[in-house]
Amino acid sequence: MEKKNLLFLLFIAFSGSVWAQDNTLQMGNPVAERFSVERLQRIDNLIAQNIDSGYIKGAVALIARNGKIVYNKSFGVADEEQKKLMNNDAIFRIASQTKAITSVAVMMLFEEGRFLLDDPISKYLPAFAHPKVVDQFNPKDSSYTTIPAKREITIRDLLTHTSGIEYAQIGSPQMNAIYGKAGIPGGFVSKKILLADEMNKLGAMPLLHQPGERWTYGLNVDVLGYLVEKISGKSLDQFFKERIFEPLGMKDTYFYIPAAKQNRLVAVYTPDKQQHLVKWSASTFPSIDVDYPKVAGGTYFSGGAGLSSTIKDYAIFLQMMLNNGVYNGQRLLARHTVELMTENQIGDLYLNADKDKFGLGFGITTAASSAKLGVSEGSFAWGGFYGTLYWVDPKEHLVCLLFVQNWPFPHNAIQNKFRAMIYQALND
Repeated sequence: MEKKNLLFLLFIAFSGSVWAQDNTLQMGNPVAERFSVERLQRIDNLIAQNIDSGYIKGAVALIARNGKIVYNKSFGVADEEQKKLMNNDAIFRIASQTKAITSVAVMMLFEEGRFLLDDPISKYLPAFAHPKVVDQFNPKDSSYTTIPAKREITIRDLLTHTSGIEYAQIGSPQMNAIYGKAGIPGGFVSKKILLADEMNKLGAMPLLHQPGERWTYGLNVDVLGYLVEKISGKSLDQFFKERIFEPLGMKDTYFYIPAAKQNRLVAVYTPDKQQHLVKWSASTFPSIDVDYPKVAGGTYFSGGAGLSSTIKDYAIFLQMMLNNGVYNGQRLLARHTVELMTENQIGDLYLNADKDKFGLGFGITTAASSAKLGVSEGSFAWGGFYGTLYWVDPKEHLVCLLFVQNWPFPHNAIQNKFRAMIYQALND
């Protein structure tokens, strides 16, 4: 009898662990997931205060634990001029949150044996062969001299932002000038150009520093988007739709939003000279048209910045990562691949003063930044140019997101306060 009971308990435990690794997002009870309802309501006050202070116009927040959504609320307006209230299904420009999705696409192909992470990118994209590094730069005319790179750029370098490729438009003055002269875009594209053409141009550009020398945020993942296209024989848009969005049930994530859903796109706001929020205009950042998601028949699929999405869709994607690569019975990645992506891949290099690390597509919380706000060490995270934020905490089984649409974002203390308020609301 005791043996039968033991076997039954082992079966239940095993079944529970399998189920736990395939959690699908469902509405849950905060108390059942060990949250204080009263303390969660402090987040309402935080966001409302930021709206009342004129720091943001609106926001959507989502918190899930163990696959159960314990908090999903919208605040303020999506478009003040059009008198549109913010809703939970609002569509946001997620910008650099595109990178994590492209990185997953890359790792899916890696799992198929299409390449190794330490292969030179030039093996698949010949335009990146024989890289050179900027030696002397003349700011007067943007001319420069170069020296040969000590080695080729690898796929791992691109996934970790250690290649020496920097950002166009929002990078350093010297690389902005070099890329600008070549006409290379930063990722928010309204023109009907092709990723392949622009990445081939980028391959001829010099690097800011030697590959592997330091961490530099840049167009690395746009290059990887082109790699996905080249290896798979599909556009990045098509690959995402067939291999990631449809299997996961992400129904509101697009490079170019269908006309029927464009009314859900949130307006972008920016501070004027008096620090009052006004809607983004053509003069805000002359080289960026924020209406790029509305382009009919858009052709530029920026793997580093091009997607727009809802908070729920992106939470589904993050829950798949928290589930070790599986969601709703669909396995996108193996457990070991997720572990590779969410562990330190940059050695002794670091991203910031908190010495955070970087995996393959994600920033990784270190002990130093954990001590700052309480986010568990080993959590993985990133955000987007227009004020979107996410992180996944495997230790606490949390998926957390806060979406706004502001640039620049001088009052971004709301993001750190949001982080802290989630952990103060835990009741276990």
